[in-house]
Amino acid sequence: MSLVDFFTPVSVQSFYPEEGYYSSQFGKFISVYEQEFPELEDEQTRPQIALFGVEEERGAVDNAGTKKSPDAIRKHFYKLYQGDYAVRVADLGNIKAGNTINDTYFAVKTVTEELLKKNIIPVIMGGGHDITYGQYLGYQGLEQRVEVAVIDSKFDVDQEGIEDARLTSNTFLNKIILHEPDYLFNLSNIAYQTYLVSKESINMYDKIYFNTMRIGAISGKLDQAEPLIRAADMVSFDIGAIRASEAPGNVNAYPNGLYGDEACQLARYAGMSDKCSSVGFYELNPTFDPMGLTASLVAQMIWCFVDGFYNRKHDAPVVPKSDYMIYRTTLVNDDYELVFVKSRKSDRWWMQVPYFGSKSVNERYYLVPCRYEDYQQAVDGDMPDLWWKTHQKLQ
Repeated sequence: MSLVDFFTPVSVQSFYPEEGYYSSQFGKFISVYEQEFPELEDEQTRPQIALFGVEEERGAVDNAGTKKSPDAIRKHFYKLYQGDYAVRVADLGNIKAGNTINDTYFAVKTVTEELLKKNIIPVIMGGGHDITYGQYLGYQGLEQRVEVAVIDSKFDVDQEGIEDARLTSNTFLNKIILHEPDYLFNLSNIAYQTYLVSKESINMYDKIYFNTMRIGAISGKLDQAEPLIRAADMVSFDIGAIRASEAPGNVNAYPNGLYGDEACQLARYAGMSDKCSSVGFYELNPTFDPMGLTASLVAQMIWCFVDGFYNRKHDAPVVPKSDYMIYRTTLVNDDYELVFVKSRKSDRWWMQVPYFGSKSVNERYYLVPCRYEDYQQAVDGDMPDLWWKTHQKLQ
């Protein structure tokens, strides 16, 4: 089955501006499935980033209308100007809702997996936040452990009935956490609001050594979230994480949350990460966005992701060693020597967390993105929480 079989073409004429697009606007040069499906086979010319929409809303709790979001986003994204770099971006069209919602998840899984195998980054325009499950399934056949970053105002888990919770935008993380085979290495929930999350859910995250970061912890210091995003293979963004005054196009929007520029910066962090290989933007509902402000913001977030991608430093620490500085420190009780790596290119930091048990000599430690503050904490003799959580998962 060809990928084109999953898609319906984009009706560009429905939002084409009267004056047309200027030569450097995305609408002028992006390869769009309007009549012919973009070429994906030629390694030299195929897109590096592929956008596609998902016209599904059955899993979006109390937010019917999300299926209309892809074209609403395109209307604004196509008008944006590319940066000072050569861009290879395609728009594959929309995946229509299947006969059942599981058919839609299967379609998203299949498309995501095929694009990943071709080294093309999928940018998914949802749909409910439950489409994240299909995005995650796209990694199943790649035989690798996966780290997931979810930017959301709450935890989408059902603590009361985690074993058999129905899959919705409020419970899809249950299915990811309990999925067999288990290839989930880490899950980070960023920008959550404490009063929207039960203490049982927070305790569950701590028990299985997942990472969480409150909105208050990153307010005014967004760089605190950068290492968690840099560690992720896939990023999922619920528009409900943005405050209602900035993104009204969501039934479940709250008065507090991220500002629009903060959401764009987090999207750019994802784009700049050498590890991030897919991203999804979910829960936009054009029905409640009559002026298109939320759609415009999501379009700008996608632009920031693309801009980040074309400004990647390609400095995930491997070789050559001359590009990095190594720092070693010992804790007060001498239990562990902690090794930190700093990139000379970007000044970004990583921690080496050693494997324990039967591991190949070629894979002696796991590199965890971290902050300079983690190094300072280790110098002061204290164990960084991120190091300890990773160490527990590696045993």
